[in-house]
Amino acid sequence: MATRKHALLLFSRPPVPGLVKTRLTREKDGPFSPDEAAEIYRRSMFDVAELCCLALHELEVENIAERSADSNADEHSYSFFISTTPEENKEVMRKTFEEIGQWPREFTYIADEGETFDDHFDSAFKQIFDEEFDSILSIGADIPLLPREHVVNGFRWLRYFLETSEKGGVIQAPNQEVGVSLIGWTRGTEIDHQGVYSNTDGRPALDAYVEKAKEKEIPLATMAPVAAIGDVSDFAHATSLARAASYSKEFQPDLYVPERFLAWVDWRGIRVGAPPSEA
Repeated sequence: MATRKHALLLFSRPPVPGLVKTRLTREKDGPFSPDEAAEIYRRSMFDVAELCCLALHELEVENIAERSADSNADEHSYSFFISTTPEENKEVMRKTFEEIGQWPREFTYIADEGETFDDHFDSAFKQIFDEEFDSILSIGADIPLLPREHVVNGFRWLRYFLETSEKGGVIQAPNQEVGVSLIGWTRGTEIDHQGVYSNTDGRPALDAYVEKAKEKEIPLATMAPVAAIGDVSDFAHATSLARAASYSKEFQPDLYVPERFLAWVDWRGIRVGAPPSEA
């Protein structure tokens, strides 16, 4: 029996006006003020964190059942990391999460460093792998409609790669703009984030990860796309999906609804419109 340590990494920024979701603001032809855009991000981040807590609990219960049925089954533990930058923002993030009360599990706050976004990603991964974690699953804070199954199945894939592949393995979920909403891999996998987000050839992030894995014949699994909130169109899409989930939950009790995001949208009285269809 082995003990495996897994890390869920929320890669994020403090919800400060002017720092996050600027494409939603009037300065970028959006409908919201910087304060409102920051609040959208803040509520999305909280909803994502809550969903992840639920998913990690499901994985822990699943592992308890596995070990109960088989005394030789591996023990799997799951930790939740929140990475931000610079160092002083660790305390800002801690206070941001603590201001709404007790969370169902402990969060570990770390600061990522570097000159490029790729460097910051590599910094966060290195810090966690240096703590002898066996796998990392990283997500963004602007995906309030992330399915819980993506977190659960993402770690299942990483566990599978640990058990079956000498080269490790990568799990990803695209977003709506050929980037990624979820990315992770096992310790020892010969891959990094360099050239993925900071590049001069216009190569999409999704293609970059695939090419890196293919070059070294690293197993890679891809899940269904998850839309991030980048611009006003994405916000409208997320709003409609959240409202659909809110009603569907009556018939699908296990469905997660981003309640904080949806409550703000409803409080503002926002309605999504579409061009009339031709007869």
